[in-house]
Amino acid sequence: QVQLVESGGGLVQAGGSLRLSCAASGRTFSNYAVGWFRQAPGKEREYVADISRSGKITDYAESVKGRFTISRDSTKNTVYLQMNSLKPEDTAVYYCAVGAIGTYDPQQYLYWGQGTQVTVSS
Repeated sequence: QVQLVESGGGLVQAGGSLRLSCAASGRTFSNYAVGWFRQAPGKEREYVADISRSGKITDYAESVKGRFTISRDSTKNTVYLQMNSLKPEDTAVYYCAVGAIGTYDPQQYLYWGQGTQVTVSS
């Protein structure tokens, strides 16, 4: 079992930045790849980014590429999502999840956090 807690969400103006954190407890965090997803009201859950167990391989959705950066600090059992140049369409609840491999497919992830709200005003 892995427990995940997201934090760092909030209200920000368009063009601003936020850094989300995903803190893990339970089984060894470094054994898992981590993904970030988001879900806006009335929409499907959407892949944002993922990072490998080693932290050496990352991938991003086209909509966030060049603006968001995923990283992990194994000493703190935490994964971060640095979000820059935020747009109103980035408004959503953001979730982190862990699985055996990093992938855009939410079905491949084993454990999920409760989510953190990000709201970007225009």
